[in-house]
Amino acid sequence: IREILSILSKEAEEANTSLIGFIGAPFTLASYTIEGKSSKNCLETKKMMMADEVGSDKAMSEFLDKLAVMIGRYACHQIECGAQVIQIFESWAHQLTPKGFEQFAKPAAKKAIQIIKERHPDVPVIYFANGGSSYLELQRDMGSDMIAVDWAVDMAQAREILGPDVAISGNLDPTILFGSKEQIEEAVRDCIDKAGGPGKHLLNLGHGVMQGTPEEAVGWLVDECKRYKGKDIS
Repeated sequence: IREILSILSKEAEEANTSLIGFIGAPFTLASYTIEGKSSKNCLETKKMMMADEVGSDKAMSEFLDKLAVMIGRYACHQIECGAQVIQIFESWAHQLTPKGFEQFAKPAAKKAIQIIKERHPDVPVIYFANGGSSYLELQRDMGSDMIAVDWAVDMAQAREILGPDVAISGNLDPTILFGSKEQIEEAVRDCIDKAGGPGKHLLNLGHGVMQGTPEEAVGWLVDECKRYKGKDIS
């Protein structure tokens, strides 16, 4: 990791861009470990959560706590190797009810973020709960510097829920990149406007770039983002 990030940090500096380090959130890593593979229902993990809730087996809480410490320290290692921003991915947030998120995933993620910020207070941390837009109100106090939002919520609604003081990233549907140039440009302008206008949020996809996405389409998105100055100017 140190060698790879050292090389990438030099390339990022030459390109005048930031190097982002990525880590999985504790609940997501726990789920992958428990299920052993991708899962539609996350059943074994949820059984452990239910046993933990009634107090018959606290293995889930203990596992998440250990992962939080490990992930926090690993993120710090990435920073010390050259990462300038850390993004935490809660890829399995869609498996959680608001209660489940608040009881299990959130405390563990917050602990990991706290570990990062205690050692590297000036390094921005982004938290992204994919599929967690139904409980954005629970993410306002994660302790991160920015909340990334998936594409399943209207950006105007996300901004209203999180409030004006929470930095926000997102949230174009990745499939828009298979659309026309005009459709992509319109989606960019709409997202920027709903977030509060140019400079009020970090435009991004609501998830990753899909396999097979035309490179030309990514260029159209970036170009329109740079060009657009707001409704009254464009």
